Amino acid sequence: MTPNTDRNETLFERARRIIPGGVNSPVRAFRAVGGTPRFVQRAQGSCFWDANGKRYIDYIGSWGPMILGHGHPAVLEAVQKAVMDGFSYGAPTEREIELAEEIASLLPSVEMVRLVSSGTEAAMSAIRLARGATGRSKIIKFEGCYHGHADALLVKAGSGLATFGNPTSAGVPPEVVLHTLVLEYNNIAQLEEAFAVHGAELACLMIEPIAGNMNFVRAQVPFMKRCRELCTQHGALLVFDEVMTGFRVALGGAQGVYARAIPGFAPDLSVLGKVIGGGMPLAAFGGPRSVMEQLAPLGPVYQAGTLSGNPVATACGLATLKEIRKTGFFDKLALSTRTLVDGLKAAAAENGVPFSADCEGGMFGFFLLPQLPENYSRVMTSDGARFNRLFHGLLDRGVYIAPALYEAGFVSSAHSPSDIAETISAAKEVFATLA
Repeated sequence: MTPNTDRNETLFERARRIIPGGVNSPVRAFRAVGGTPRFVQRAQGSCFWDANGKRYIDYIGSWGPMILGHGHPAVLEAVQKAVMDGFSYGAPTEREIELAEEIASLLPSVEMVRLVSSGTEAAMSAIRLARGATGRSKIIKFEGCYHGHADALLVKAGSGLATFGNPTSAGVPPEVVLHTLVLEYNNIAQLEEAFAVHGAELACLMIEPIAGNMNFVRAQVPFMKRCRELCTQHGALLVFDEVMTGFRVALGGAQGVYARAIPGFAPDLSVLGKVIGGGMPLAAFGGPRSVMEQLAPLGPVYQAGTLSGNPVATACGLATLKEIRKTGFFDKLALSTRTLVDGLKAAAAENGVPFSADCEGGMFGFFLLPQLPENYSRVMTSDGARFNRLFHGLLDRGVYIAPALYEAGFVSSAHSPSDIAETISAAKEVFATLA
């Protein structure tokens, strides 16, 4: 019998004996696409190397945070210095203030910030704050938008217009999601009906302005404008989940993108993560002083975290934000992303493969569909079997995209023109086998 020389397989077998499913986050398991997960040994710039030493051009970037690529010198220097001063104190540091001030300076809608350790924690806390500030219980979310794994948010659409949702995870009692309405993304008529029926009871509407968990789907400008108008009219808070898009699609986040299209536009609360931690476990939520001062210890809404504002994580985040503020950073990043997307489109068209794609800043997504979908039900019509073949074809050629049909991709400033060209060349070869 020939011995197994694939260390990825060996490690996965070992992991499954001690970690449920062999992974600490489900999408890493390759269950959607089949095959063996790649266990990362090291990463640098635009690439990582697996346990076998094979190099991959990385378009996940830790699911978004690595906007500068892996191991950026300025970030490494900041983290190494912070580590020498101590890992964690459980007491305030000046760097927490600096990071909060930096976030507020980049997002006009944010006057005060609370730092936490994960996007799930930030989203969960923002909803609690919205309920506490308004004295209301009901919330709106949209099918296909993911806001972390808090019980009230693990919910799918109900059976009719503006209906309450049903749990999508075991362990979530139905009564926990009784106050959660799940609507169709980009459906203005359904949105208006929900507010007409439940407006006086709604604490907030939470939305991914560019949904990255049904691949890449934008909220259309008229739809977003109506979200803002209805929240204002009915006294509900508009909560932007920018864990993925914040400082990734533009320096001012997705809210800055919509503000250019809708005069005076701003959300009431913003949920942030990923880029603000530069790859470290760090997230935040923020908004106007009048709302944020409802949080303990000033107000009655309780929220706490032992590792919140971790001194190493804040050093990493501050160094990252300093780099992305440099003149021309986002112009160059957007050009790289657009070049990749246009190249993929051309490669698919050349081989007669139905394909559509979109991007903003350093975030992109594509579908094996002739037109971009506008909501989750349309996303679900994409060709899953063909995507799996595309995924493994790229993987075999050293290009690593998300191992799931419904996840966005990310380009970093470390991706060079040759990285992009190599990726497009690989895609051409794979598309030829999918025609």
